[in-house]
Amino acid sequence: MSNPGTPTFEQLRVFLAVVDAGSFAGAARRLNRAVSVVSYGIANLEAQLGIELFEREGTRKPKLTAAGRTVLAEARALAHGIDGLRAKVKGLLDGLETEVDIAVDVILPAERLGKVLRAFAEAYPTVSLCLHVEALGAVTAAVLERKAVIGISGPLAAGVEGVECIAAGSVPMVPVAAPDHPLGRMERIEPGEARNHVQLVLTDRSLFTEGQDFAVLSPRTWRLADLGAKHALLRQGIGWGNMPLPLVRPDLESGTLLRLDMPDHKGGIYRFAGVWRRDTPPGPAASWLLDQFVALGANDIEEEGLSDI
Repeated sequence: MSNPGTPTFEQLRVFLAVVDAGSFAGAARRLNRAVSVVSYGIANLEAQLGIELFEREGTRKPKLTAAGRTVLAEARALAHGIDGLRAKVKGLLDGLETEVDIAVDVILPAERLGKVLRAFAEAYPTVSLCLHVEALGAVTAAVLERKAVIGISGPLAAGVEGVECIAAGSVPMVPVAAPDHPLGRMERIEPGEARNHVQLVLTDRSLFTEGQDFAVLSPRTWRLADLGAKHALLRQGIGWGNMPLPLVRPDLESGTLLRLDMPDHKGGIYRFAGVWRRDTPPGPAASWLLDQFVALGANDIEEEGLSDI
């Protein structure tokens, strides 16, 4: 059994040009070479592999043999790999990151996150991305601990030593409960009534929130580190709590949750900030991500009557 030789990438490039152009003459024009050079290159490739790639009889245009079709699939895969390698190397030479680690606040609307990351994948196809979804101060902690080069944090990032911030929009947080919750069944909620019921509170393990509470009214609390779990427990009527309006809007429209009209707590504005370490400015791809979040956040419309959380 004979073993095929190892073709060069240049030989494969000529082969792909003939297939894509549909003729030897067309490939010659694409490659800016003489037709005889293209024909010679294909003949050498066939000799190297020990197979015929094109049928020579009964056709004026080059037609792939069965073996040629098999080689074509592998040649395209190799060409794509080489193109990807060259793009990555060019990015390195231009200062482009190979990977971006980003931490985002769990309160950030999922639709906005998806929109930005989809655009990122199209703009920087050679850059890998590692996404961390955290709560409250854990976003800034991830940036300070170098687990993420940039973050989209809540208001806790302001004033943290060693961290630079830029405004990146906001989201209204509103108090909600299930229709069968005692607060949901009240036609009129008296001031201080929320203190008599369990409040579901989002929390984290970072030092930035240690010993702190945010928009907590009730002395009776269940603390959760997962926003999805909090959402599920609210729908079960286990307690009441503050939730980002975009997340619960479908529940409010369907009636699975009610927005509570509490005279002493209407909700609040949860502001986002793009953050990065002062001593480690983000590279081109990470800076692009920050710019996108900042641009989209500039269009946020705040509800009247709500103060900052």
